[in-house]
Amino acid sequence: MKLRTLFTASVLFTSLVLPMTASALDVNLTADLPSVEVMHGGKKVTIMRNQDEKNTINPDFVKTSRKCPPFCIQPGELAPGVETISELEVLHYLKKMSDGDKNIMVVDSRTPDWVEKGTIPGAINIPWDKLNIGKSDPITVQELLEKHFGVKNQDGFNMFDNAKTIVMFCNGPWCGQSPTNIKGLLKIGYPADKIKWYRGGMQDWEVLGLTTVKPAK
Repeated sequence: MKLRTLFTASVLFTSLVLPMTASALDVNLTADLPSVEVMHGGKKVTIMRNQDEKNTINPDFVKTSRKCPPFCIQPGELAPGVETISELEVLHYLKKMSDGDKNIMVVDSRTPDWVEKGTIPGAINIPWDKLNIGKSDPITVQELLEKHFGVKNQDGFNMFDNAKTIVMFCNGPWCGQSPTNIKGLLKIGYPADKIKWYRGGMQDWEVLGLTTVKPAK
């Protein structure tokens, strides 16, 4: 493990608030981190792992094989400068959002039918097909960029000075929805260092028994 990774993990552990002591749960997030509280739809949600040690994965993610294309295995590094992150980093960004940091946004790129089955608490659903730059309606794309991403349009040019740091995910390592959006954002000049990609997506989130919620209304 690289020294940078070790340092990052240490920072994450110390920056997350512990709503309950580790001894209160049998199945913790990490040895020192039992759970994390975030805001979802204006309500406080505790993200933790399923405490039933006999619990099995959500049937929606039982399949090992889906037709490729389009459901092909994604690379570990999606694009230069775009950081691929794991669950602990996602929790870190969710906590910062919940603490009032308006410069961060966690985006569920899936279509509403999938999101209705459960999403990550605190995530905002922006369907990938609406943000599919170059193929979706340009007016819709521009509205999304300005309303959610902090991108301003000046004299026909997108300005990224106040662009948010965005964490994007979809269904997992075989899902191309968030990768499509990320590549599109990069093409129009979105700063790569402000894009984080949770490659594991809902597949890995569910495998770890982490809390899911219905989309905020």
